[in-house]
Amino acid sequence: MAAIAPRLPGVRQRRKAARPHELLEAALTLFVEKGLAATRAEEVAKLAGVSKGTLYLYYPSKDELFKAVVRAYLTQVIAEGHELVEQFEGNTSDLLHLLAHTWWSRVGASKASGLLVLIMAEARNFPELAQFYVDEVVAPSHALLARVVQRGIDRNEFRPMDVTSVVHALIAPIQFLILYRQCTSVCTANPVPLDPERFMTTQIELLLRGLEVRHPVIPNELPSPNT
Repeated sequence: MAAIAPRLPGVRQRRKAARPHELLEAALTLFVEKGLAATRAEEVAKLAGVSKGTLYLYYPSKDELFKAVVRAYLTQVIAEGHELVEQFEGNTSDLLHLLAHTWWSRVGASKASGLLVLIMAEARNFPELAQFYVDEVVAPSHALLARVVQRGIDRNEFRPMDVTSVVHALIAPIQFLILYRQCTSVCTANPVPLDPERFMTTQIELLLRGLEVRHPVIPNELPSPNT
């Protein structure tokens, strides 16, 4: 009789360690595709390849699962943005460009961007989760960008302006970009395609034109008529 190969505990441990990520990835996919209300726990478990009981061991309710998705795919990126600002030594205009394009590669170009559309569509049905989204994503995002704008003002790179209004002006084009892509992604043809990277660069450059300190150019003194 052939010997039964022993189980490898290391493999099982690695599989168990990866399970939360697999559950969150499955939940993100279904939340974005079907919406929060229509997504069922058994569907998430099936997509992740586990039982519903296993899902509940990690996330005891759909609300807790949604919160974990937001923390993993959005809150973490904002926290990394603060670390980037802390370490960045260049000028603030370059920092804004870097933050915008990093955000797009990590969030905007991924399924996670659909969370904004989801919360806008279902906020009235899930007011507590909408408040959670504001506390975990909206407020920290504003704080991050306000920190950057204030940095530019303090370094005399930006003109003194109302920081809150500037932050809203920075965020609005990003929200438009997400909504535009979500709406046009289902179209078979789009007569007005939009390149996300170019769009963000253009928007930031337009804003910087209004923010940056423009030092007056002093013309050379005219030569004396006696010389």
